[in-house]
Amino acid sequence: MISTPFDLTGKRVFVAGHRGMVGSALMRRLERENVDVRTVDRQHVDLRDQAAVNCWIETVKPEVIFLAAAKVGGIFANNRYPADFLYDNLMIEANVIHAAYELGVEKLLLLGSTCIYPKLSPQPITEEALLTGPLEPTNEWYAIAKIAGIKLCQAYRRQHGCDFIAAQPTNLYGPGDNFDLETSHVVPALMRKAHEAKRLAKPSMTVWGTGTPLREFLHVDDLADALVFLMKNYSGEMHINCGTGEEISIANLAKMICRTVGYNGGLEFDGTRPDGTPRKLTDVSRINAIGWHHKIELLEGLEGAYQWFLNEAASSLSNEAMTQTR
Repeated sequence: MISTPFDLTGKRVFVAGHRGMVGSALMRRLERENVDVRTVDRQHVDLRDQAAVNCWIETVKPEVIFLAAAKVGGIFANNRYPADFLYDNLMIEANVIHAAYELGVEKLLLLGSTCIYPKLSPQPITEEALLTGPLEPTNEWYAIAKIAGIKLCQAYRRQHGCDFIAAQPTNLYGPGDNFDLETSHVVPALMRKAHEAKRLAKPSMTVWGTGTPLREFLHVDDLADALVFLMKNYSGEMHINCGTGEEISIANLAKMICRTVGYNGGLEFDGTRPDGTPRKLTDVSRINAIGWHHKIELLEGLEGAYQWFLNEAASSLSNEAMTQTR
């Protein structure tokens, strides 16, 4: 592990994927840094297009890149759109990383995911667990793409001396999350279900799976802080886990979300739906040893996420659902 100070002061910083949940959190976090942030919308530059990526980076000349752009989604979306998850993420990573090398970007951080690890990894999962066993089938397409991104960063570091690093966050939640029930992750899905159940006075709500899997959750603003910290303090080939080192069962998470939302109905667990990996807790000793620790505890984070949902998304989603059922 290498702790190497990198001064962000005055740097031109490209946040790829700035409109996504992680990218938006990075934009908020970078407001506290003396940097010149650059972004580009998808309609102007398709990151799957190598020529377009090269042209834009050559024109803007960023010195630092946070590569947070990706096609993301939950179990349902991964199962339904495997080609999209694999192709889109491979192309985005390959194009941006190669352009960063060719055009002399000083430092790049690739955002990955802990779904890169084997389904039955020893717990808590250390970074060394990568490629030691079979992946969880329900998200292997996204995982394979992210593993390729990690290996690209390592390869360009070995062959060309590029200061490219990779961070692997655990399950994320917070402002800017996706609350579409078909493509969302577990926290926003449960939050929206509880909200709708409360709004419609339903006696119970359904939770996918048995409720027994154990998961770790990191607030997206904590992740953004971790990414800036790593950019400023870490340079090494090994990818770095970003998480809390704390876990909760899906059943207890659902109960906590119901309390946060104010829904008092019952929970029904649909065992015909996939559970995914039975347990996924990250070993965060590496990033803790460098000096970073999470600050936002789960209950506090859920309360803030629900308030964001009420302010930004609840009305439009409820109207959309009502239209679809007419």
